[in-house]
Amino acid sequence: MTAPAPTAADRLLSVLAAYDHAHPALSLSDIGRRAGLSLTTAHRLVGALTRWGALERDESGVYHVGLRLWEIAALAPRGLALRQVAWPYLEDLFEATHENLQLAVRHGGEVVYIEWLAARSSVGVHIRVGARWPLHATGVGLALLAHGGAEFQEAYRTGPLASFTPYTITDPARLRRVLAEMRRTGVAVSDRQVTDDAVSVATPVHGRDGTVAAAVSVVVPYAGARVPTLVPAVRLAARGISRALGWRPDIPLTGEDGPPRGC
Repeated sequence: MTAPAPTAADRLLSVLAAYDHAHPALSLSDIGRRAGLSLTTAHRLVGALTRWGALERDESGVYHVGLRLWEIAALAPRGLALRQVAWPYLEDLFEATHENLQLAVRHGGEVVYIEWLAARSSVGVHIRVGARWPLHATGVGLALLAHGGAEFQEAYRTGPLASFTPYTITDPARLRRVLAEMRRTGVAVSDRQVTDDAVSVATPVHGRDGTVAAAVSVVVPYAGARVPTLVPAVRLAARGISRALGWRPDIPLTGEDGPPRGC
């Protein structure tokens, strides 16, 4: 069975999909090559997107993502709107810890970072707003994966689990235990999974109906990490954001009983 021919919408979206964090600025020929389009088609679609404001052309002839897309993206409830609600609580958490903070949501099998605060002297991080990482390798990802539904978790665990350090969880049985522990305690600890010098302490953020909408974490250096002292502050921030999103105290939060344990 042959694949259906790309539609006009498919080709238009392929132009936007040519951009990523490694390619924030592209020439017309670059766009055509990355989108798999002829130069003529790329020129026509880029022109339409530029006139609408989705792309902007600088003096050198290179195209960048336009502000019109930012205006549209700001309407996403899991994007800028969530960041605005969470910001006061992230500020409080930053004042309490003076460490790197992350706010993230789940998109498929990846975590997408929608906000982060970096302390001047804290451990280095490999993220930026809009960056993606596999769910199993980060604290926020584990917190989100643990509430992703049984079928989704099973499919994720049996798929390839990318490894970044010797400490990255790549064993499906171990990942099942880690997720069960996260649901029991309400806290996920990612120990040196992305880099061998950092530990992430994360907890889920709940929406109006009690389901998990996002996750917040603190990232600290592995050397001297005192996880138990960070847990109350991270939980307090997550509860504050949850209440601001409309969660009510009479809606129980999943897995917040018992002492937190490392993952």
